[in-house]
Amino acid sequence: MYHPIRHLCVITRHRHCVIAHGFRAGIGLQSLLHDLSKYSPTEFWTGAKYFQGKRSPNAAEREEKGYSEAWMHHKGRNRHHFEYWRDYSHAAHCNVPIRMPLRYLTEMFCDRVAASKIYRGAAYTDAYPLQYFRSGPDQTEMHPQTAALLESLLCMLADKGEEACFSYLRKLDKHGDYPDTLPHPITKP
Repeated sequence: MYHPIRHLCVITRHRHCVIAHGFRAGIGLQSLLHDLSKYSPTEFWTGAKYFQGKRSPNAAEREEKGYSEAWMHHKGRNRHHFEYWRDYSHAAHCNVPIRMPLRYLTEMFCDRVAASKIYRGAAYTDAYPLQYFRSGPDQTEMHPQTAALLESLLCMLADKGEEACFSYLRKLDKHGDYPDTLPHPITKP
């Protein structure tokens, strides 16, 4: 059963949350363009068909079909997804992860926090985005420097809260590149 209105409300709430986070993190203008591809027919109607409200419709599409056409469309158009940053390596004879530019890593951080808030609702805590990151294979599929910085930021979020993270990201944005040392120790569970 299709749920276009409910899906529209969720993706719009998510997008607005990312935009608010983006302004707090120093990438406000960039965040205004966040996830516009979700309104394209390929992504929107698939999302409406597989809408569940508590998780990404792409997961449900993947369970039914074995892949998600909407996700393939999305990750190929949105640079804030680490999956976008892969290229063929002649040395390795396969696709390898590329280090994400800092501004897209910042948007990815904002995206993950916003998605956690939208899908978890009242059950959201600042520790949840770190827990979610560690529960999946993302850290092994990202460029090691990208994964380390993201995990460090998620640890900072869990320990010190949003304002500390957004303040740090604003300072980092002025510097323009990855820091020489991680902003927060990575604490293992």
